[in-house]
Amino acid sequence: MQYFKKQSKRLLVYTGTLLQWVVVAAVTGAVGGLVGSAFHIAVEKVTDLRLSHPWLLWLLPVSGAVIALLYQLTKLEKAGTDNVIDAVRTDRAVPVLLAPLIFVATVLTHLVGGSAGREGAALQLGGSIGTTLGRLCRFDEKDMHLITLCGMSAVFSALFGTPLTAMLFSLEVISVGVVYYSGLIPCLTAALIAYGISLLFGIEPVRFALPVIPDYTAMSFLRVVGLAAACALVSIAFCLLMTFTEKGAHKAFKNPILRAAVGGMILIGLSLLFPRDYNGAGMDVIGRAIGGEAAPFAFLLKMVFTAITISAGFKGGEIVPTFFIGATFGCVCGGLLGLDPGFAAALGLVCLFCGAVNCPMASVFLSIELFGGKGLLFFAVACAFSFALSGYFGLYRSQKILYSKTRAEFININAWQQIE
Repeated sequence: MQYFKKQSKRLLVYTGTLLQWVVVAAVTGAVGGLVGSAFHIAVEKVTDLRLSHPWLLWLLPVSGAVIALLYQLTKLEKAGTDNVIDAVRTDRAVPVLLAPLIFVATVLTHLVGGSAGREGAALQLGGSIGTTLGRLCRFDEKDMHLITLCGMSAVFSALFGTPLTAMLFSLEVISVGVVYYSGLIPCLTAALIAYGISLLFGIEPVRFALPVIPDYTAMSFLRVVGLAAACALVSIAFCLLMTFTEKGAHKAFKNPILRAAVGGMILIGLSLLFPRDYNGAGMDVIGRAIGGEAAPFAFLLKMVFTAITISAGFKGGEIVPTFFIGATFGCVCGGLLGLDPGFAAALGLVCLFCGAVNCPMASVFLSIELFGGKGLLFFAVACAFSFALSGYFGLYRSQKILYSKTRAEFININAWQQIE
């Protein structure tokens, strides 16, 4: 009898805790959904404004200087996505000011044509929202970690319309090899609530129709593995370019305002030399690539534009550019390997994402949510090889690689640590 009483008490405590997290996650998802939807609409509006008024490109140096000044005034020059990742593993908190700051800075970047995405802002917005709500609820350190993950999941889901990917990415990106399973229900709840709110605002989720799916044959799988290997190499090249460009920019120009202004002028020059496809996020180019159309060197130009944009101090993120790079590279390389260019573009998009962020499970679910689950085995194989062959590089230097990619060994290093 005593045993059953003890177990009943444990069950009540467990159920109460679970219900508490469902409520907290729902509130976090609602706030994240509202902020994420507002952010999505703002970025779309300024992008349309830039396309209607090409002269806004000439404001790149001014906007870059304004962004650098804002970060100087708030003393958040070094704040970014890495801080959010650190906050989930340590007792550090995400600065509250980071949310409005990254919102304004990313909108400014897209207004003038900087080559950046939105997900970096999504993670920072979500992390800041989660931290703020956690403080209001007076959560302890461990609960603060979970609510930060909920915020990340919520805003990511609202922006892209991919709740399952948002949940898994938030859980998986922190520590490669270990997933915080305690965050499954809270993060999924927050992501679904935020996704629902984004739909109420009329924000259409990102979806693509695949033109051709090859049959499951040995030759098809070999071609997919070949493309995944090539994408892994491109993801490494992109990470190297981002890192070395940032180091070079900081070494050449110590003053962040001057660095941003010079970076803006370089971007103006590049934009005059090449088509405007490489300004902004480039979702239209991604759509064309999946339709089977991409310029041969589009992926290289996007790498250069993005590296200069982020290194100069403009804000946004690197993940949508990886979609662009992967889709355009896959379209060109896949055709050479004998794959349908549109299908290869879809594979490339997912593989580049996987190789750059070291999140294979989130990448597989991304393929399902973006492409409807067609050719799932091909995407799973491609993600597995891209993850394994991309080594210990990554877009986020604070990301922990807890387990080796090649053997059952606990290594506990940060991304890049073995390379440096």
